[in-house]
Amino acid sequence: MESILQAAGELVGGELSGPVDLGGSSRSTVLRCRTAGGGSVIVKAFGNEPESLRCFTAEAAGLSLGISAPEVLGVDPRVPLLVMADLGNAPTLADVLLGNDPALAENGLLAWARALGALAAGSVHRRADLARLWSRYDKGMPSWEDEPWTARNAAALPALLGGAGVRHPAGLDEELSRIGTAGGDVHPAFTPGDTCPDNSLITPEGLRLIDFEAACYQSVFLTAAYCRMPFSSCWCVFALPAGMAAEIEQAYRAEVVGVYPALAEDEVWQAGMRQATAVWTVDATVRLLPRVMEDGPLHPSRRPAPTRRQVLRHRWETASGLEEYPALAETMRSLLREVAGTWEVAPLPPYPAFANRGR
Repeated sequence: MESILQAAGELVGGELSGPVDLGGSSRSTVLRCRTAGGGSVIVKAFGNEPESLRCFTAEAAGLSLGISAPEVLGVDPRVPLLVMADLGNAPTLADVLLGNDPALAENGLLAWARALGALAAGSVHRRADLARLWSRYDKGMPSWEDEPWTARNAAALPALLGGAGVRHPAGLDEELSRIGTAGGDVHPAFTPGDTCPDNSLITPEGLRLIDFEAACYQSVFLTAAYCRMPFSSCWCVFALPAGMAAEIEQAYRAEVVGVYPALAEDEVWQAGMRQATAVWTVDATVRLLPRVMEDGPLHPSRRPAPTRRQVLRHRWETASGLEEYPALAETMRSLLREVAGTWEVAPLPPYPAFANRGR
């Protein structure tokens, strides 16, 4: 801790004190520290494991683009760490979704979708800038854009199905090949990577995004799917009221059609969204299916939180109607019958903020 404070103090030109742990992760430590002038800053220090080093490079490069993010006050690649402006104790989107004010939650969702869309639209022509910044803070790890995670997930799914006793339908391999190639080259735009509710601060100046550890350029559809599913890779997954997912998806889409006019065509948009839904469903299945033998909440401490089984069943139900991927849809229906059918688990409940509002 002493070495972190000293290095961070050198970046901002003054001693830092009173560190408060804001709850980082296994990859990083996040602290709110007092400055000599009576203000405060956020210090984020990373470990020296390969994944931590990649997250540092992504965070430093992504934040340095200066789009919808806290201001970067200094970066020290040696530690490695960075210092950024403190956005205060604003509630997160997760806080309001798990609260009891439906209007605040709905407004927060719309603000989140618009902010993501504006970030994407404002970044389309800055891909070279991110590459330059990545090189500046490079720690020898491949960028997230070079990480073949969609192909890796697609390749892993058949063995998992076999282990679960689920039949491998004809045509699935071809569909998984298509799903595995989805990524950054179809209408690419910048994303912080982890655009989950607890990384979205509702400040008096508007919604601000934090946590750029997976910053990269990827297809806008992979980001927009967070509106439809909702929150494709996150823990804060509950059911939305009828029509609300479509409303926030449209809020995102309205921001990006200005830079990608083809996305105004429903045929183009819907095809991209169905593929993204397939990508994220395969991702959830590969991540969570091996861990459902002993069910438990997706978050170690936040409550309420859905269980792994609740989220998997919800994802499989969503993907069971993907007409463009009939073999995958059949696989999802088999998983629902032969795997989820044995689970004694309650259906995914609504977000607490909308608990008394119809789905």
